[in-house]
Amino acid sequence: MTSELTTPDGRYLVIQGRLWRAPNPSLSAEAKVRYMRELLNGRRALKAAKTSGDDDAITAARKMVARAQVGLGERGPAWWTDGAPDFNRTQVKHSPYADWFARVESQQQTARAA
Repeated sequence: MTSELTTPDGRYLVIQGRLWRAPNPSLSAEAKVRYMRELLNGRRALKAAKTSGDDDAITAARKMVARAQVGLGERGPAWWTDGAPDFNRTQVKHSPYADWFARVESQQQTARAA
């Protein structure tokens, strides 16, 4: 499955069979744009730093990416407050979302075959 899915509770994106924490939906639009811009700038800076071989620039760019991911809620403490465990980076088939994902995959395969 190559398309990006969101779990029914909105906490995770499923990408290549793995759960990735979704951005915090309670962020303001302005904050989300700011963190996304910082994330993209950090990723571009990381690529450039790796190309140049500048270890200090690599470290700085990685910190920028990490700051943005924490700000978005994709890393750091889970953004939900109900005490549910965090399954970030877990294979979906080894998570409580396994049955849901199997149903979605089956429905998509049926739709493709039709």
